[in-house]
Amino acid sequence: MAASSPAVAMCTVALLEVVGALCILAMHPTVVRCDDTRTGGSSRFRSVLDDLAEGVRFTVRTRWLLGTLLFGSVAVFCVLGPIEVLIPFAIREATGGGPLQHAMVMAGFGVGGAVGSMLVASLRLPRRYLTVPLLMWGLGCVPLAVIGVSGSVPIMIAAVFVVGALFNAGSVVWGTLLQRRVPAHLLGRVSSLDFFVSIVFMPLSMAVAGPLALTVGLAPTFAIAGLVPAVAAVIVIVAARTRRDEIDNPLDAVPVGDDGIVPAECGG
Repeated sequence: MAASSPAVAMCTVALLEVVGALCILAMHPTVVRCDDTRTGGSSRFRSVLDDLAEGVRFTVRTRWLLGTLLFGSVAVFCVLGPIEVLIPFAIREATGGGPLQHAMVMAGFGVGGAVGSMLVASLRLPRRYLTVPLLMWGLGCVPLAVIGVSGSVPIMIAAVFVVGALFNAGSVVWGTLLQRRVPAHLLGRVSSLDFFVSIVFMPLSMAVAGPLALTVGLAPTFAIAGLVPAVAAVIVIVAARTRRDEIDNPLDAVPVGDDGIVPAECGG
């Protein structure tokens, strides 16, 4: 925007969205799931509330899923407000910088996310497919603590680069995990709950970040954002017994229903 105009920036974004859509259209569908025939057939009417209740029941009784979604709620509440609201103030107080420096820092977050996603997508899924993304998300927040005490824009860029890379790398593993471990007829509902958790605490986090920073200061606020998710990730790993779950349910088979696993040849 500084180099040209808001109109040029918006047109560039629109063009890149078109390019993304063309990439999706060029992809060939790959069969990886069996059709779940135990849902009672598509002719039976089910209300939205019935579908939602079934998705919630499955989530609550599935320890690894419930634990991860609770962790996501904590992480979103702690992290998004400081990133969206407080980074401009941290830049101004530390370096006297303005919109250009803010753009550079946020670009670091986006570039890190792209790099992390592509790197993990090009590798085999980790054997510890529950523990690894939780650690990525939890430990990935720690560099946020640097922002509150750093007096350098390059250091801030490096910090948010790491945050973006680990956040998106964990999300790639998580998306694949949902496809493999959630029954086909519940995948849409569970994915919707996952998305809901991702955004429901965003407004509250943004509303709390400013008053909290005014009360305790920028450095303690960013320290909270960096350390609380890391602690929460460890708690979930222990409480949800992710290490045992990963051993009992390897991702070398394709799930078809609530009891979990069917032979891999069923999914191609």
